[in-house]
This record gives sequence, C-alpha cells and structure tokens, in this order.
Amino acid sequence: MRKLPPLGSLRAFEAAARHMSFREAANELGVTPTAISHQIRLLEEICGQPLFRRRPRPVALTTAGERLFPVIRSGFDTFASAIASVSPRAGQKRLRVTSPNAFASRWLVPRLAKWREAHPKIPLEIIGTDAVVDLRTGEADIAIRYARRMPLELSGKEIFRDTFFPVCSPELLVREGQRIDRAADLLRYPLIHFDWMNRDRDAPTWSRWLATARSIDPGIPETNKSWDLSFREELHAIDAVSAGEGIAMLSDIVVGRELKSGVLVRAHDLSLPGYGFYVVHVPDHPEQPSIDAFSAWLRSVG
Repeated sequence: MRKLPPLGSLRAFEAAARHMSFREAANELGVTPTAISHQIRLLEEICGQPLFRRRPRPVALTTAGERLFPVIRSGFDTFASAIASVSPRAGQKRLRVTSPNAFASRWLVPRLAKWREAHPKIPLEIIGTDAVVDLRTGEADIAIRYARRMPLELSGKEIFRDTFFPVCSPELLVREGQRIDRAADLLRYPLIHFDWMNRDRDAPTWSRWLATARSIDPGIPETNKSWDLSFREELHAIDAVSAGEGIAMLSDIVVGRELKSGVLVRAHDLSLPGYGFYVVHVPDHPEQPSIDAFSAWLRSVG
C-alpha cells in the first residue's frame, strides 16, 4: 500500500510553488492563506524538512522544495489528463497537446483565439509541462518537443528553430544609464540565469555566450562570479527580465511577442543557436486529421 501525504497538502504545495505566493494559491483553491500555510506545514512535517523559505519575502523554494515541485506538478498534470480522457466529454474529440511550460505560456496560449477561429470544431486541451510525456501511453495526442533533433521513435516534423541572445527591459537600460557598446559592458548589469533541465553542455547559457564573446573580443575579462539572479524555471527568469531585474539569455521564439512590441529589447547582437520545436505524435494516430490540422496551423502562425 502506497504511503502518500494527504491530497490537500500536495495541492496546496503545488499551487503555492507555481505562483510563488500563498495568497495566490489560496485564491486559486478557494481557501484562506492560513489554510494553505497549514497544509504546507503538514507536508513539511511528513517530509521532515522545510519546503519553502518564508523570510525574507517573497517566499522561495528550498532545495527540497525545488526537487519536489516538478514531480508533484507533473503528477497532477498526468491525473488531469487521464481523468479527462475517460470522462464523457472525451467524445468531443479534444486534441490533447503537451508543450514545455514557457512555450505554452508565452507562445501558444496567446494564439489560441486564432486556432478557435480556424478550427472551431476541434477543442484543445493544453498540458503545459517540462516533463516528457509518454505519448505511447495515451496521456496526450500530440507533443511539442524542444530538442536538438527529431525524436526517432515518433512521427512528426520541425516547425521552427530558435536563437538565444541577451534580452532586457528598456527601462533597465534607462535606469542604469550605462551604454552597451561591447559584450564586456553587459558584465556591469545584473545577469539572470535559469536552469537547463537537459544538462546539455552546449545549451545557450551565459557561460557559453561569454566564452563565444571572448573568442571575438579577447579583452572581455574572465569572471567566475555567480549569477546575480538564478531561477529553476525559465518562466520566472522571463518575469524577472520583464520587471527590469536584469538581463537574461532568452529565446527569440518564446519572447518574440514582447520583442516585437518593445516590452523587451535585445541588449547585444551576439546570438547562440537554440533548439528545434518539433510537433510529434505516435505513428498511425486515430486523430491524424486533427493532428495534421494542428501541425499546419502551428507553421502558419509562427
């Protein structure tokens, strides 16, 4: 028999970690912040260690909390998908799409109105998760995979490929008042880092960008400083950049709308190659016509 914590404590932890706010988690779950705090303390007692650092504000996950959060979040995503797949509403032929969190939030969701206009009879269920959902188990119909190459065991195609470069808020440049004429000038600004879960040594990180910049301009000083701000989640790094907290290496696809509108700006011309976005599915899928329609739509609005 599995020994699991109460579901309420897991829900409270997942919502609080996702929002990084007990108050917002309480609003989502329809309870008080005190109830959220009580449930999380219950889970911490079961785990035997703190999951949140509550002082100074805002709250932040401890190392144990950072390890637990993606597992709990992925579990709830899987529960929701499985329950939806066996519910009577499954007869509506919803197309279940799994996508990395940042791409779902910044690229896909803002364009869904265009999908409904083009295909009003094909409802979508978006499963935003950085975990790799196994399509062969039926958890989703189609996946947008972010990788260097096409997953060999699946059918599909590349829809586009991104590029990374330093991005910041224009207000940061005005506030700091320091010109950026060469790559070395970026070192005078707060630099924001986020984790690459795939642990790829060639990932477009600040370390690789600075190494590339030094190959062009050897005068850039060596530095072993830790990043001024570091996040586990890419979305949190993007939010920090938008708030004017510093400069981050971001994808031109993920923050394309913000760059186009001027909410964010490119801080330097030097760029690094990113990865491909692949729309994939199991071969001979029963919903192949809907999958083909979704793939064509992705390319048309890209």
